[in-house]
Amino acid sequence: MGACAFGGCQRGTSLLHPGAILAAGGRPMPDNPRMAAEPALWYVYLLECRNGSYYAGISNDVDARFQAHLAGKGARYTRANPPVKLLASRAYPDRAAASKAEWQLKRQPRARKLAWLLAVETPLPV
Repeated sequence: MGACAFGGCQRGTSLLHPGAILAAGGRPMPDNPRMAAEPALWYVYLLECRNGSYYAGISNDVDARFQAHLAGKGARYTRANPPVKLLASRAYPDRAAASKAEWQLKRQPRARKLAWLLAVETPLPV
């Protein structure tokens, strides 16, 4: 016991789950080093397209996502109907909440989307 197929594994560890990984100074590293200390906000945004239609999407960086849409690297819809301006965005605490709000917004008729624009401070009904 004590040696694994790849040599030197201690009892109770594996290559897939080696235990805590220590950073310099012996501090445990977070599971995902790229993860921020605080969770990033996610946003639902609404674009106006060249043909007059609206496009709703989510992102944790609205400006970068809008630039991607402008460059033709965004959604398939905005490649065919390029956006002309960002109308509004609203912050949500996490991706799941933003996705749910986006789904609700996309199901609304144009008049309700306009109301959403005018009431950016109030969340969509659940």
